Amino acid sequence: MSDVPAPSAQPVLMKDGMARPSSADIRGWLMRGEVGMAVGVIGVILLLILPVPKFLLDLLLAISLVSSVLILMTALMMKRPLDFAIFPTVLLVSTLFRLGLNLASTRLVLTHGHEGHDAAGQVINAFGQLMMGGDFIIGIIIFAIILVVNFVVITKGSTRIAEVSARFTLDSMPGKQMAIDADLSSGLITEDQAKIRRKELEQESTFFGAMDGASKFVRGDAVAGLIIVAINAIGGMLIGVVQHGLPIGEAASTYVQLTIGDGLVTQVPAIIISIAAGFLVSKAGVEGSADKALVQQLATNPVSLGMVAGAAGLLALIPGMPIIPFAALAAGAGFMAWRQGRARLKPQPTEAEKAAAEAASKPKDDAEEPIGTALTIDEVKIELGYSLLTLINDLEGRRLTDQVRALRRALAQEFGFVMPSVRILDNMRLPTQGYAIRIKEMEAGAGEVRLGSLMAMDPSGRQVELPGEHTKEPAFGLPATWIDENLREEATFRGYTIVDPSTVLTTHLTEILKENMADLLSYAEVQKLLKELGPEEKKLVEELIPSVVTVTTLQRVLQALLREKVSIRDLGAILEGLAEAAPHSSSVTTLVEHVRTRLARQLCWQHKADDGALPIITLSPDWEAAFAEALVGQGEDKQLAMAPSRLQDFIRSVRDVFERAAMAGESAVLLTGPQIRPYVRSIIERFRGQTVVMSQNEVHPKARLRTLGSV
Repeated sequence: MSDVPAPSAQPVLMKDGMARPSSADIRGWLMRGEVGMAVGVIGVILLLILPVPKFLLDLLLAISLVSSVLILMTALMMKRPLDFAIFPTVLLVSTLFRLGLNLASTRLVLTHGHEGHDAAGQVINAFGQLMMGGDFIIGIIIFAIILVVNFVVITKGSTRIAEVSARFTLDSMPGKQMAIDADLSSGLITEDQAKIRRKELEQESTFFGAMDGASKFVRGDAVAGLIIVAINAIGGMLIGVVQHGLPIGEAASTYVQLTIGDGLVTQVPAIIISIAAGFLVSKAGVEGSADKALVQQLATNPVSLGMVAGAAGLLALIPGMPIIPFAALAAGAGFMAWRQGRARLKPQPTEAEKAAAEAASKPKDDAEEPIGTALTIDEVKIELGYSLLTLINDLEGRRLTDQVRALRRALAQEFGFVMPSVRILDNMRLPTQGYAIRIKEMEAGAGEVRLGSLMAMDPSGRQVELPGEHTKEPAFGLPATWIDENLREEATFRGYTIVDPSTVLTTHLTEILKENMADLLSYAEVQKLLKELGPEEKKLVEELIPSVVTVTTLQRVLQALLREKVSIRDLGAILEGLAEAAPHSSSVTTLVEHVRTRLARQLCWQHKADDGALPIITLSPDWEAAFAEALVGQGEDKQLAMAPSRLQDFIRSVRDVFERAAMAGESAVLLTGPQIRPYVRSIIERFRGQTVVMSQNEVHPKARLRTLGSV
């Protein structure tokens, strides 16, 4: 037999070249939630157009009743409104569903009402008989009362609560946003927690706004129910009498019972869902489910319960009043008041006893935790005078918290590690418009700003020629003037630099942080940097630490780099440099110099001029020899021992050369030999800290140099 290939499951192509969907594809689409939702909405719309048989109407009415109970129970058990955030959509869909059922039942009542009481299905017939009770006049009155209760009391109250809740939620959003930003800036919460709280705040405003709109559907549903009931009753009797020749008494009994049954089976789910909406919007600000909140707030006060027991007892003694129910209520309320009173009369534990109990329940290792908490210090802190607290919640300008957050991100990108959170708090000892910046609780800088004014500075360094309060810019000590905001355009026209108060403070904070970056890089921060490395670099860490280099040595190397404003963002290259040099030397100075050689490309790019060249000022051979001869000691214990007079000559020469370069608008780098660079830098940083000192080994081969002079 020849092998015949089995037919492959190829898709069937239609005339236009598109593949015809298979039955499995169709079943997959129907199983998807969004397709089911779309089919359900289309089905509700079809209820408004197409006639519905009685058995299907009974099934849909049963679904409406049961689903309304489910919605009410869900609203009761929710701990907070946002846990049922889909409720506005549920409210809309359920309202449309009831209207569709109402229209379908109305069509059956008007079309087949002359056939008898079960013309619109068994559910409507059962509700009609339950309400009528043998007398359709009483049934009409009771049904009218139910409609009034739903429309006037429940629906109108829920709508009003939704309107007020939406208004107050939107009005309180700025204040809640400020509170989140203040907690984030003070370090009480993390950025992830702040994002979660902002998301919840956004969801809350969206929820109550949607509830305000969705509640209008509930009220419209109640109005439509009244109109449909009137149409069913009057139109049904006219149709029964005129078209089908029924006696007016029989027509009234039949169509009124059908109308009341139809209205009741529609209004009962409407009342239930209206109650659910009222529970949900009125529960804002109450923690826990509704049953626990009611018990906690109503049945825990013995005085209130005692008054209830006394009032019930007095009512029981009134002649003609039934004694048993009021006496039972008085006894129950009195017993609860007695129990609550005894619980309150029990001696409450003192603070010392509570502390002792907590200490006994905790492990011994945690006994010293309160002391450790008291010893914790803030790495970075900003203290503000009373008047400057408005900078935190400034809605018109740039808020201080936003600027600090942006500053932390910028410094992380520039220096390679995320500095600790900045805590902002008030200090009544400061001037009202003064501030202080503290690093590890020690004051690192202070100043004053003028709210409602702008700081104007002349880029040339001269005094600003505008009316105002002359002062010094706190970060760089440049001449500045606080001017009125009305002079902004004139100051801009004259070419002055204009800075607002919060930016003045943030600039000062930036310079202080750059000066103290090395101190902010703690042992824990180094550990965090190592944990955040990639998988390949972690293998290098495992080989290097702690067998070759300890974490403490790595910390000292990184601090030395940061002290000279060198970014440690390329931590992988730094670790590679340490892996090369550490087996041959344990001197931190030697390790730092070798690592700087590995970072040559970064150093040259960091200090290049606008034309792409690296402006340098070289150290003359005489000074090179003088520094080399002044080194005393052997190996890694070398120290600089130069005569004070020679040091003064060197300082004077460096200052003259770099001031001439600065007058020409150049920011040059001092280039020295690799052996003496650390010692030259240790001298220059004392009188000209911003000057960069590089060795010849740190010049990248592809770097273009431009010599400006020689010392």
